[in-house]
Amino acid sequence: MLTMTGERAFDPARRGYHAVYRENVVNHCPGCGRTHWLIGRMMAECGFCGTALPLSESYFRASCQSVVGRGKPPLHRAA
Repeated sequence: MLTMTGERAFDPARRGYHAVYRENVVNHCPGCGRTHWLIGRMMAECGFCGTALPLSESYFRASCQSVVGRGKPPLHRAA
């Protein structure tokens, strides 16, 4: 593990419990215990108390995705 000025580098295995929203399972809110969620692209928000959790699938996606258009090229008129 890398060390910087005597401190240990970040180790995800040592951070302990990490709540995330998992797709295709029943997710209980850690704040109120209910199961109604508003799902976004990167976060899920409890519909009752507003607790926000990151999506577990968002860690596997790129943070900046590009969009490629596949439509017809624009028409250029001769002057």
